[in-house]
Amino acid sequence: MTTSLYDMSVPSYLQVLGGMANVMQKAADHYQQNGMDLGELVTTQLQPDMLPFSFQINSLKHHSLGAIEGLQRGELNPPPSLPELDYAGLQGLVADAIAGLEALNAEDVNAMAGKEMFFRMGDFEIPFNAENFVMSFSLPNFYFHATTAYDMIRLSGVQIGKMDYLGQMRVGA
Repeated sequence: MTTSLYDMSVPSYLQVLGGMANVMQKAADHYQQNGMDLGELVTTQLQPDMLPFSFQINSLKHHSLGAIEGLQRGELNPPPSLPELDYAGLQGLVADAIAGLEALNAEDVNAMAGKEMFFRMGDFEIPFNAENFVMSFSLPNFYFHATTAYDMIRLSGVQIGKMDYLGQMRVGA
C-alpha cells in the first residue's frame, strides 16, 4: 500500500488541530469557571528563553495550512509575526487552519508529490522534495508546537489528557 502526499499530511494536521481546538475550549472553560485571566495563558512561556503560547498556536497554523501553501509556492519561511491576538483570536487561528485544510482537494495536494521545496530563513536554506518536507520538517515542527501548547495549558491546571491531545483518530482495519 502506498500513502499519498495528502494522506500523510492533511488528515494528521486536522486530527491534531481538532484536538487542540477541543483542548483550547476546555482551557477557556476552566479559566472562566475559576475566575482566571486567559490573557495570562496567551503570554505563558515554559521557560524564559522559549516563545509564548501565542507563538505556539501561530506555528500550528503555519506548519499545517501554511506548509501546504508553502508546497504550492515551493518555499516556506519562518512564521510571520502576528498582531497581538487575544485568546479568542488564537482560537480563530486554529479554526481558520481547520477550515483551510478541509477546503483542500486531495488531488491538488497529491499533484505536488515530488515537487522541489525549500525552507528558507535569510541566507540559510534546506532543500527538500514535497514528501521529505512533510515527513521530516513540517510534521515534526507541527507536533512540537502542538505538544508545547498542550503542555502550557496542562501546566496552568486544566484537566486534560492524552486523548484530548490526540483528537479524532483515524481507526479501522
